[in-house]
Amino acid sequence: MSLPTCTQIAARLNAGCQCVSLDRGRLRAEIEHETPGFYAAVVDERPHLFSDSLVYVGARDVQRMADVIAAIERVVATPAYRAHVAAWAPKIAQAEYPSPGVFIGYDFHLDPGGPQLIEINTNAGGGLINAILARAQQACCDEAEAVLPGILGGDRPEHLFMEMFRAEWSACRGAAPLTSIAIVDDDPQAQYLHPEFVLFQRLFERHGIKAVICDPVDLMLCHNGLWVGETRIDLVYNRLTDFALAAPAHAALRRAYVDASAVVTPHPRAHALYADKRNLVALSDDALLASWGVDAETRALLAAGVPRTELVAPAHADDLWARRKGLFFKPAAGYGSKATYRGDKITKRVFAEVLAGDYIAQALVPPSSRRLAVAGELTELKVDLRNYVYAGRVQLIAARLWQGQTTNFRTPGGGFAPVLAVSSQVTA
Repeated sequence: MSLPTCTQIAARLNAGCQCVSLDRGRLRAEIEHETPGFYAAVVDERPHLFSDSLVYVGARDVQRMADVIAAIERVVATPAYRAHVAAWAPKIAQAEYPSPGVFIGYDFHLDPGGPQLIEINTNAGGGLINAILARAQQACCDEAEAVLPGILGGDRPEHLFMEMFRAEWSACRGAAPLTSIAIVDDDPQAQYLHPEFVLFQRLFERHGIKAVICDPVDLMLCHNGLWVGETRIDLVYNRLTDFALAAPAHAALRRAYVDASAVVTPHPRAHALYADKRNLVALSDDALLASWGVDAETRALLAAGVPRTELVAPAHADDLWARRKGLFFKPAAGYGSKATYRGDKITKRVFAEVLAGDYIAQALVPPSSRRLAVAGELTELKVDLRNYVYAGRVQLIAARLWQGQTTNFRTPGGGFAPVLAVSSQVTA
């Protein structure tokens, strides 16, 4: 009898292991170590931010995700691809930028045929929170010989993240010292992940860099630089979802980016290259990739790992409606599952709005599941996997658990969860 694969073992563990792996006391200690007195703000006010358990993923699937990411990075580097996406990139994103941009997020669903890329984001949140969460786990299932992916060569994610910001700075400013960072978002204290902003502020300060959290309206362009109050800002950690920096309230940041008054990351160019959903149309079009001279191995990885995606056009309305149950509709410039619709649940009225908007239709790939005991009852939670990537390198992988049509942090038992890679030698 053949031995089960690592993917099969991981699936069995996800279905059968209801262990509580999160040590809340250790989590409190980790968060309080970063910022004394901060635990209540992080956890008590966000009860569904952290799941009490973890998610198992076969080591082969972890490697396949990395392979698909590397294949996409190879395509993104080609002149043909960059010229192609320029057709819909806003003017501010047309010019090249010296740095790749921090926290590119590659989100996958696990399909029986292997991981499937659902979308790419350029301001993927949760990286630092998940690094802390990973350290707050306790022993679970002795038979599961698992390792946490993303801690490369024994390196801690926090160190990788800090080096990433320094690399962004040096790519734009060379050997000049990085002395100040502004963490910028609209009304930052009202953001769900505001605690992560504070954690980043502490991380930067521990490395001798002054850090402020501010609204973009607090930024001023004067004295040949970008300022917040009396602090000149060297680098902006941009958490805005206005990817083209087009809103009037973002005018100072937009000008600072265009004039290079400060280093901005992630930036409009990164969003145009990676996160516009229309890019998935090209990445899933084998004939188009072949015409650009993309090699057969890269194309095979993309064919296996990127669901077929197409532009939504009114001329194809009847065909799209007929096939809707096998499609997922997403706005081209969307983020955070906003205004996204499963085709099997879409109404005629909403479909008309989709046709009138700027949407793509992606082949539906249902998420895998994690069975957990929630309030004393076994509950099926959906799973997606986020790869935090910089310059093509996976720094950390985390899972999100939820119920409903799209990812959220409103599900009891759900939230962020660590990912443990399972080898084929584990007995489930």
